[in-house]
Amino acid sequence: MIEQTSFSLRLSTERVLHGIVDRPAGPGPWPVTVLCHGFKGFMEWGFFPSLGLLLAERGFAAVRFNFSGAGMAPGDDKVTDLAAFEDNTFSREAEELRELLSRLAEIGGDTFDLDRLGLFGHSRAGAATLLAAADETSGVRALVTWAAIATVDRWTEEQKEQWRREGVFGILNGRTGQRLALGRGLLEDLQNSTTSLDLEAAAKRLKIPWLIVHGVEDETVAIAEGRALAQAAKGHAEMVEIADGNHTLGARHPFIGPTPALIQALNATQALYRRILR
Repeated sequence: MIEQTSFSLRLSTERVLHGIVDRPAGPGPWPVTVLCHGFKGFMEWGFFPSLGLLLAERGFAAVRFNFSGAGMAPGDDKVTDLAAFEDNTFSREAEELRELLSRLAEIGGDTFDLDRLGLFGHSRAGAATLLAAADETSGVRALVTWAAIATVDRWTEEQKEQWRREGVFGILNGRTGQRLALGRGLLEDLQNSTTSLDLEAAAKRLKIPWLIVHGVEDETVAIAEGRALAQAAKGHAEMVEIADGNHTLGARHPFIGPTPALIQALNATQALYRRILR
């Protein structure tokens, strides 16, 4: 039997992280996995509820949450806080994840075994989760990323020049049809792409087991980025390339069920966590 609870964590910045915990019934304590969504994602998108349920069925407490910059409250299906979305940055997500990890006891109490802590990140969240996992003080013991980015600098010089002129960079959310904007803070964040936000350097620092899952047909984050991360991490990373996998491994929102590519990724993910954290 699985128990599900919700939480709201007020951060030191006064921003609030809203989340959900799926865990086995009973007192535990259970090993913990923290699940982080990517760009334009949220904790209830597509495969995230199924991943949380799968891990809970395997004996883990699965914590999923919305970054404050997602601009979405629990139950939202599209961005409702446009300003929060515009103000979001890579650095802000990394800071929010670090604080959440340091305060997991406030969320799970005695039901969490924080000596058995895993992280999961999809796409852009590969950045925040890798940076956290590479920090030996975080307590993370295992990392899984799907379709992770290898660099935060993802715009052409022409796009960045337009961004500087206009102060925002407009994007379209293809799923909802919303016109959204990226703010100047994110543009300024890119200046740190070779220092504090250097993801390949973080991969080289990593000292824990890391499963890198990437679809060969990924149309958003090329598989070359996953391979670059695996090469940088060397002996600490295992890479699973999914032949027919796209960026979401066939998953959509609303979720209509797993695809063969998604099943392969789910199986590899739970196997890594069970081997390292159970």
